[in-house]
This record gives sequence, C-alpha cells and structure tokens, in this order.
Amino acid sequence: MCTLATSAQADPVDWVNLYIGTGSGPIGYGGTMPFVTTPFGMTDWTPQTRQNKLSVVSYKYEDTSISGFVGTHQPAIWMGDYGYVTLMPEIDGLKTTPDDRKLAFNHKDEIVRPDYYSVWMDADHSRRIRTEMTATERCSYLRFTFPANASSTVIVEASRPGIAGFAHVDAAAQEITGYNPDRIDSGLGPFKLPNFKGYFVIQFRKAFSGSGLYGPTAQDPGLATGAYAKFKTTEGEIVEARVGTSFISIDQARQNLKAEIPVWDFEAVRNSLRATWNDKLGRITVEGATDDQRRIVYTGLYHALLYPRIFSEQGRYYSAFDDTVHKGTSYTAYSIWDTFRAEHSLLTLMAPERIDGMIGALLQNYQEGGWMPKWPNPSYTNIMIGTHADSLVAEAINKHFKGFDYNLAWDAVYKDAMTPPDGDTTRRWADREPHTPYEARAGLTYLKELGYIPVDHTAESASSTLEDSYDDWCVAQVAKALGKTSDYQFFLKRSLNYQHLFNKETGFMQAKHADGSWAGLDEGWTEGNKWVYTWAVMHDIPGLIQLMGGREKYNAELDEHFSGGHNVHSNEPSHHYGYLYDYSGQPWKTQAKVREIATAEYANLPSGIDGDDDCGQMSAWYIFTALGFYPVNPASGDYMIGSPLFTKMTLRLANGNHFTVDAVNNSSKNVYIQSATLNGKPLTIPVIRYEDILAGASLRLVMGPSPSHWGADWTPAPLSESLSHLDR
Repeated sequence: MCTLATSAQADPVDWVNLYIGTGSGPIGYGGTMPFVTTPFGMTDWTPQTRQNKLSVVSYKYEDTSISGFVGTHQPAIWMGDYGYVTLMPEIDGLKTTPDDRKLAFNHKDEIVRPDYYSVWMDADHSRRIRTEMTATERCSYLRFTFPANASSTVIVEASRPGIAGFAHVDAAAQEITGYNPDRIDSGLGPFKLPNFKGYFVIQFRKAFSGSGLYGPTAQDPGLATGAYAKFKTTEGEIVEARVGTSFISIDQARQNLKAEIPVWDFEAVRNSLRATWNDKLGRITVEGATDDQRRIVYTGLYHALLYPRIFSEQGRYYSAFDDTVHKGTSYTAYSIWDTFRAEHSLLTLMAPERIDGMIGALLQNYQEGGWMPKWPNPSYTNIMIGTHADSLVAEAINKHFKGFDYNLAWDAVYKDAMTPPDGDTTRRWADREPHTPYEARAGLTYLKELGYIPVDHTAESASSTLEDSYDDWCVAQVAKALGKTSDYQFFLKRSLNYQHLFNKETGFMQAKHADGSWAGLDEGWTEGNKWVYTWAVMHDIPGLIQLMGGREKYNAELDEHFSGGHNVHSNEPSHHYGYLYDYSGQPWKTQAKVREIATAEYANLPSGIDGDDDCGQMSAWYIFTALGFYPVNPASGDYMIGSPLFTKMTLRLANGNHFTVDAVNNSSKNVYIQSATLNGKPLTIPVIRYEDILAGASLRLVMGPSPSHWGADWTPAPLSESLSHLDR
C-alpha cells in the first residue's frame, strides 16, 4: 500500500504520494518514479517494473511484476540512464534475465515513501519475497526477507547483456564489487569518455553459501554481466545488503559506504532520511487545503527537490566533460530548457544553500568541456535549444548569490552569446542529432548577421531566435552586475531581436528565410507552434503588447489563445501564459486562469501530472501557483501575482525569516483578489520581489467571487524605453 497521511498527522513526508506521475490516465503520464533518495541524491533507488531506456522509465504504475531494484541516474522519461546497478532477490535456481527473474506484485503490498520502500512479491507455491529499501545521498540499504530455502539468491546486474561491465565476488569479505560503463545517452554528445564508469560496492551481512558470476562473457571475469550470492535461509529470514555507488572508483564507492552507512542499522538510516525529508518539505506549511491538495503540494515539492543531482563525492568529482577526476563539488541532471522557467527559481527559496554549488558546477563544465551545458546527463547531450544556463547564472547574480566566480561566469555567458558552435553554417542542428559538436546557440552565425535565425538554414529557427533573445537579456544582466556598460547595452539591444519575427499581418511570431521573406506559419518551431511561441518574450511582455497594437488587441489574442485550446500546459513554453494578463490591465483573468489550470492539470492520482514532470518544472509551477505568484521572467527576481490556492501558506526560509501569503475568504469560488497589502501597506500592482520574500514579508490578499479592478492600473514600460534612456 502507499501509506498516506490523514489530517491528524503532522510529518510532511507522510503527505508525499510517490504514485503521482507514475501512471497514465485522464490527466497525463508524468514520467516520474517512486524514488527512495535524499534531496538532490546522486543515486536514486526504485523498483524496476520494466527495462528503462530513452522514453521508458523503470517504474510504471500499471505494471504487475518487478524484475529488479535499481540504483538509477535516469532523471526523466526522455533521457537515458548511466552507470546503474540492479539487485534482485530470487529462489529456486539462478535466473538472470529480466523476463526470467520477474516476480508478480500488487500495489496493496507496497509501501511507497521518500524515506522507505517495501514490497512483497509472489515467488510461486504460496511463497513470497519481500524487499525493503532506504537510502543516503550515494548509498542504499536493502533488506530481503526470504522463505525457507536452500538457495535463496541475490543477483547483482553489473550491466545489461551485450555491454561489457565488470563484476567481482569476494566471498570471504561477503562483498560483490564492479562497474557499469553504459551511458544510454552517449550518442547524443561529442565526447566518448573512455574512463566513464558507474562503480559499486555491495556488502552483505550474512555469509554466502555460494556465489559466482554470470552472463555471456562470464568466462572472462573482467567482462561479466553480473554476479550472485547464495544464502541458506529459514522462514522469514532477512538478508541485509549495503550498496555504495561512485563515479570515481570502487575504492571511492567503498569510502562513500563507510561514510554514509558505517554500521548495520537499517532503521537508523531510514530515520535519518525521514528527518532529512521532513526538514526540507517542512519549509512549506499549508492551511485550508484538502487532503488531496496537500498531497499534491508535498509531492510536488519532493519532485522539485530531486534535481539537479549531486555528482561529487567527499570533495572530488568525475567530470564527464574532460573524463578526469577533479577536486570540488559538482552537480548534474539539469533539464535547463524546462527548469530555468520556475524550478531553479523555487530552489533559490527552498534550497539556497545549493545554488552556489549548482552554478559553480556549470562553470566547471565550461572550463572542462568548453561550454556550459544545456542538458548534462552527465555530459553534453545537445537536447533542446538556447543556452539557458545564462538564465540560471543571471538569476543567481540578480539574487545576490556570491559563492561563484562572477568573472568566470561572464566568460561563459559571453561565449554562449557570441561564439557559434562548430560547423554552425553546415549543419541543420536537428533535435537529438547524434554525434554532433556541442550545439550551443545553433544558427548564431546568421543571427549575428541578420538579427534572426533563418528557417532555410537552421532547424527550429523561430523558437531559437525567440529564446536566444531572452538569453541575451540574461547576458546583459551579468554584464550590468560586472559594470560592463557597453556590453550591457549591446546585449539589451540584441534581446529585442524577437521583434524581427513578429508579422503584423498575421498577428503571430513567424519564421523567416535568409532573404527576409516570411516562411509558413507552421515552420521553424520546436515543441510548439505559432500560438505557443508568440507569447515567449518573457523579458519584454510590455514590448510584445506594443507590437501587437496595444492592450486591447493583445488581450483579445490572449483570450483566443486560451478559448481555442492552444494552451498546452503539459509542455513548458506555455507555463507562464496564465500570468500574462497581469501585464495588460486584466489581472483578474490571470487569477481565474491559473486556478483553472491548477485544477485541470494536477491531481492526487497516478496520472496526476499532465506531461513529464521534467525534473521538477511541472511541480514547481504548481508550488508557485499554490503560493499565489510565479516567475514569468525568472532571472529578474519579479514574481507575478495570481490567485493563491489556499487560505494560508508559509515559507520557512533558510535565513530564519518566514514569508506568508494570507488569502482572506479564499475558496474555490472566491478566486479574485479584491485588495492586497504587503507588510500592512497597500499593494496595488500584481508583482512582488524576491527581496520582499527573502525579508520575510507578509502578503495579505482579500479574495472575492467577482473580478475587481485591483492591479489593473499597472502599466509596465517596454524594454525599448529603457534602451532609449540609455542612449541619451
């Protein structure tokens, strides 16, 4: 069973429902897995109901059998795993393939929580085997409960058939060690990384009654698919295993295990992990939510606190950008095209102690591989467009994080903005094109000449032109922070390149050919269309309103966007669109729309996330919307006000302050803001600042059933006005 809290229980971890996002159904498919891990854990542990690969994750709610318990590094359904290791208990002979070793299970026999997983599996003839798991940042502790059997077995899959892994058994030490060199995404980036391996050390508490290697290459102990340990067990006997993982060496995996699970005490590890999650999840408190809503909130926060994942070990890390080991702290699994929009903004509030290390890791990647990555897993993958690491850097600087080298950050973002990728004019740069150089800003050569990327030379050109414009605004922020005035002005002006693609005749953003002629309305897009990308100007919505001919035309077009079913919340480019009425004098429409989206797109169900959670971005949208605000331009530090979902939410900030949102008279019908105060003073604009939150402000909103004029008089200036002041 998935043990769920009742309203009488206080622990935040008990409100997490790890089934949310693991199934398909009326809302979506989520692509999440029920991970037992720490916040930002290096290795996640989950039951394996299917063999994961690109577009397939390890666990699917609808499945009825388990073939292993995997220490996985797969971050999302459309990314691959790497350096994984799998354990599986079995009886009655050695069964090594996933199909042969799978055992039936039922969800009523599961306990699924962030700190603990348990399942009873059917082993035939009225016999059952139980697996329990808990974890630390890089290690796991497993318990296997066997029936009476002369050959109870735990197999250790070092690598899948056909992949040259390594396994070694030391029966005297009751230990199995090895490594897995598989990187499912290896074909997507430029580096072969011959030194890459996911290492493991597995220690058993009980002496082996037998052991060995298996696999098609078992004759060569250096190329074994896996290993196994046998035990003679009495009815209900528990066999315990501790697993250490590493990307540095087997010795480092052993050191990680010694540091994180030094003694045989499953409950101590479990209690420590529970306390860790309670502390992190407890940084948000909710009043006035139903039990279902509370589960969505805490499950969303759990998902948002998984990525980016730690990738360093006791002061060292393996770099998948130069294939060597370095001193320092590192992170990986940045789904930046998705997560720059809200996930990282949420982390600046919920996990600020991680931000310097996360930005520092991107800058290390730049030093070691030549560029900041756009989607490291763990190396370059060239997935998606733009160089939105620029946004993460600009946001951290604008929010006054100081623990990384600003000058190095400038070098990195400047290269993104000014250096075309290798072969820029000879490649189309199609999505997931294998074995290409690092893509960076595809088509930058043309953009520097024409002011836009031409569709007849570069794939995804219109989407890239618009997203590069936002990234240029971010680069300008870094220049401003470093006092580089001319660079600041240059990139601020270039961030207006989005204007080249607005066709006043059609009223949409539209791709262009190199000769300046318009392409078809459906050309040049990625994961979207003209409806999705016309509203993509996150850094200059007032300028977009001006392009469209003013507020009346803008609002009419935005109305049609929603009424025509063009808002696709299951994909990230649409995430800020519900908040766009705040800029155009109709904030009451934002208040109604974001409530509508939150209700339709999220639920306390296995299908309760519409589309991939995308490393926390889908969840971060819900957390912000529940709070009543959202970072339309995340690097700016501004949050646009929507409509809080509950009567009160409180953020317990790392600096000791508390930020509260108090929504008086809030209900499912009272969605409209009638008046607002910030720290007791009237707030008349639909914006709050990061500094307000960090200071521990109190936002009080009086809610009602009908639209009001609150916030409607706000008229933010277009970016062009700021530029005209600079030119004087």
